Amino acid sequence: MNNNVMFSLTYGLYVVTAREGSKDNGCITNTAAQVTATPNRISLTVNKANYTHDMILRTGEFNVSILSEKASFDTFKHFGFQSGRDVDKFADYPAAKRAANGIYYTTDGTNAWMSAKVVQSIDLGTHTMFIADVTDGEILTDDPSTTYSYYQSNIKPSPAAPKSSKTTWVCKICGYVYEGEELPADFICPLCKHGAADFEKVVAS
Repeated sequence: MNNNVMFSLTYGLYVVTAREGSKDNGCITNTAAQVTATPNRISLTVNKANYTHDMILRTGEFNVSILSEKASFDTFKHFGFQSGRDVDKFADYPAAKRAANGIYYTTDGTNAWMSAKVVQSIDLGTHTMFIADVTDGEILTDDPSTTYSYYQSNIKPSPAAPKSSKTTWVCKICGYVYEGEELPADFICPLCKHGAADFEKVVAS
């Protein structure tokens, strides 16, 4: 199977945020979607390895900031390439406001946001799917929402040329380069935390 077929699905990219006590956090996801209009409900699937996942599971609330085509790669690095277990992602981060539920939403490169309250959680093994009622939301700009395909083609930097004649493996998500003839099957990208299936082999000419 060609795993790149998954990149042809049309879905957006989002910053999902949560708050627990005095702790704020957020992560990048591509798995938010409307499931019903009446009631107005969305699904959100989050990897259990993400600290945001645990916060949503315990609090039952989250916000979704919908990223536009004007979102910068810095936004993806800030919310996607570091863990909220290790850093405070909202410390000195200026492009955020609190919604009525007390949870931040992002404003830089964001065209809309919504607040949601979980009504059902479904264990998917590595992930949890949250089914949630939309409780609030606003349009911020009329900029087009970015898609995963747009991110790959226009936002994510092109991988740097190999620095040596050795075989390298390039992460198709963030561009991280692993050097070596073989990529370990259990390798996890140290930047975006995607697995070996999202790496592409590059042989230096």
